[in-house]
Amino acid sequence: MTAGAVGLALMGVGVSLLIDVRDLRGALVWLAGAVVLHDVVIAPVVLLIGTALVRGSARGPVRAALLVAGSLTMVALPVLLRPGRRANPSVLPLDYPRNWLVMLVVMASVTAVWLAVRKFEGRRRPVE
Repeated sequence: MTAGAVGLALMGVGVSLLIDVRDLRGALVWLAGAVVLHDVVIAPVVLLIGTALVRGSARGPVRAALLVAGSLTMVALPVLLRPGRRANPSVLPLDYPRNWLVMLVVMASVTAVWLAVRKFEGRRRPVE
C-alpha cells in the first residue's frame, strides 16, 4: 500500500516536470522509446538468458540482476554513447563509462553473494 502511494506520488512529480518541458513531443517520443526498448529488447533477452543459462533456484536472482543491468544500461546509454570531450567540462564531469562498469560489477557481486548465502542456508540442517 505504501509503495503504491509513493509510486503514485513520484509519477505525479514526473508529470509535473513534463509541464515545463519545451519540447514535449520529443520528451514523449523518448519516453515511448524507453518503454519499447524495455518491453521489446531488455525483458525478452533477460528471460531468454535466464532460461537458457541458469537452472534451479538461481534463476530468479540472476534474472533480477540482468533486468537491473539492462535498465541501468538503458538509463546510462545517452552518456555512454556521447562522443569525445565536451566544450564545457562541468556538464558531465564524471567518468560515466567507468562508473557504469563499477555498478555492473557491484550488482554482479551482490547477486553472487546472495546466491552463495542462499546455497549455504539450504545446506544447513536444523539441529534436533
